[in-house]
Amino acid sequence: MREVNPIKDIKKIRRVKRLMKKDGNYRDLLMFTLGINAGLRISDILNMKWKDLLMKDGRIKDEVRVKEKKTGKTKIFPLNGAVKRAIGTYMENSKNIEYNSYVFMSRKKSKEGKPQPISRVAAWQSINKYCKMAGIEQNVGTHTLRKTFGYHQYKNGTDIAMLQKMLNHSSPQVTLRYIGIEREKLNARYKAVEL
Repeated sequence: MREVNPIKDIKKIRRVKRLMKKDGNYRDLLMFTLGINAGLRISDILNMKWKDLLMKDGRIKDEVRVKEKKTGKTKIFPLNGAVKRAIGTYMENSKNIEYNSYVFMSRKKSKEGKPQPISRVAAWQSINKYCKMAGIEQNVGTHTLRKTFGYHQYKNGTDIAMLQKMLNHSSPQVTLRYIGIEREKLNARYKAVEL
């Protein structure tokens, strides 16, 4: 598996979102927007149901509670304006939103004939396609969304200890390496000294 990177250029993030909107791909626009704004792993995003995002009356929740598949821990976080707008856009352009159904529904059914979410591979294909279309040449994947969240949180002043907690990492060093800051700092030091 190749290492993937965060999307550091905000203009390119906006370009990805514009391309998804232009194509009418509102499901993947929501997946992308949620990923870069909530810092969830793709497995947790894909397993979300509408009841995780909406109240019974159809209004968008202010706060979401997700049990992380990898850690078993519950993550509670607010939905920001970008995510709420993406949810609204997806809802406006979807015909059948059912409270107990998956948000990122696949057309394929399970062996038992039950609805299921899209696969990690399908999520990767969409993210990769739109990132390439937006001119992002670095390696991207489903983890790019979570890394992008972490990178921009850090660059916007989120304390590393807080970010470590948000990403559920074991140490600040793991977090810095994960979001690509450690490599940036090392490269800057190499370039700073010319003998």
